[in-house]
Amino acid sequence: MDFDSNDFHSFVSSRRSTRDFLSTPVSDEIIEQIIADGLTSPSWSNTRPILVAVAKGDVRDRISKDFHSRWDAIKDARGSLFGKIKAVLKRKGLPTSNWIITRRYHKDLIERSRNQGKNFLSHIGISREDKEARDKAWARNYDFFGAPVELFLFTHKSLGKFSASDAGLFMQNLILSAHSKGLGTCPQGAVAVWEDAVRKEFDISKNYSLLCGICLGYPSENKINSFNANRPKPSEIIVTEKLR
Repeated sequence: MDFDSNDFHSFVSSRRSTRDFLSTPVSDEIIEQIIADGLTSPSWSNTRPILVAVAKGDVRDRISKDFHSRWDAIKDARGSLFGKIKAVLKRKGLPTSNWIITRRYHKDLIERSRNQGKNFLSHIGISREDKEARDKAWARNYDFFGAPVELFLFTHKSLGKFSASDAGLFMQNLILSAHSKGLGTCPQGAVAVWEDAVRKEFDISKNYSLLCGICLGYPSENKINSFNANRPKPSEIIVTEKLR
């Protein structure tokens, strides 16, 4: 990895979302270590309102197969009135938990999302008009991009956005810990639409809901992993004071 461990900026800016993994297993010891590192993050009154379901082996494969089955049933619903009607009639594949990722981004955010999509598709050589190729690329989410481990992150419903805040702090520490060990990660909102598929495999309290997944494994040399997202400058998110 090209970073100086003594230079924090170089280290954190060298992290990339990994979208193609080697099949090399990740040991239980490493998984537990990066989760322990994640738990060094701050927490709301130290409540730690999160649970992690670690999917690997047969469990990972069953969830992946279930996700693919649902995606195949719903993929044509996007951008087509007929597809949406067909999906509603069939029911299979419709979100069972987190519907928010199926909605359009707010006008405040849509430009960044569009630019990200355009730049990413261009990087991997897919035309915006090639729906079949775009669907195939999206479906890789449900292969977990080949990662041997998928972490499903659940948050306690009672604390609402504060649970999500704690989860974000935890995730960032975990992701950076994985990065320091030569592992790749990719946070995934795409897997949060079918919480019931995960619950079938794990004993999870009804007081928790699925926030997202995180792919975990060793990155391949595939070109897709060299994609650099266009990160905003600090000046783009720092608000100005009101004039008095």
